[in-house]
Amino acid sequence: MHNSYSLSKRLVLVLFLAVVATQLFLIRNVSSLNLTNAYLHHKCLISQGKYKPGSQYEKNLNSHIYLIINSTFRNGFGHMTTAMGSPNMVNIIFQCRGDSYQSKRRSCFAAGISGEMRCPRNKAGIIWFDQCFVEITAIEVMEVNYDNNFYMHNPNKVMGDAKSFNKETMAFLEQLALEATRKDNMEDGMMALYSAREKMVGTKKLYAMVQCTRDVFMFKTMCKECLERIISQYPKCCDSKPGGRVLGTSCNFRYEFYPFLRT
Repeated sequence: MHNSYSLSKRLVLVLFLAVVATQLFLIRNVSSLNLTNAYLHHKCLISQGKYKPGSQYEKNLNSHIYLIINSTFRNGFGHMTTAMGSPNMVNIIFQCRGDSYQSKRRSCFAAGISGEMRCPRNKAGIIWFDQCFVEITAIEVMEVNYDNNFYMHNPNKVMGDAKSFNKETMAFLEQLALEATRKDNMEDGMMALYSAREKMVGTKKLYAMVQCTRDVFMFKTMCKECLERIISQYPKCCDSKPGGRVLGTSCNFRYEFYPFLRT
């Protein structure tokens, strides 16, 4: 059993390694062939307040970080809550992209935790990287959340018939959403809630993926509804764009004219 001093030393080491991981993985050019864990966006949830150094909240937070860093979570998802209903409640959710599980999970999470330093002493914040997102809150979230969704897209426009491209791309994303929520789409005994593949659109190959957060409440119907909703935002975010994505904390999609997933 660790005493408080040795545990504190180990937590400091974990956070230091997280900073190093961020330096290795934060490559900001997200329009390039993105097989790295590039930083995308963050949001500080200031309405949930701040915590003081040495407080019980900080101890709970560090304890969670230590446990998650040293856990397996082979399916790329983790959700931990402590002190539920109290002022010191800590809720951490992290989700890796569907191709970034197993050994890549630890480096994804380390980068995400280090990135939370962008919201110093805030009890709550969300950070998105190319291969994962981490959400830390002081409240329990048990519903699909669209409040923190955001868009990214290639600044250029497709050549040729833009109307046909938009129609085919949306249909492709809708098909992936159906595949992601099929009962036989299983991984480690759970619904994968993820689908990715490629398809010829016109004369070019389009690569795309959809994914839902594998939370306890994100069962089939809620995942399907979430994906349908963000795909319906395609005309706002991605009209005639050769690459684009909608990201949030409940579901996301992405498509590109280049392979961006690990194989």
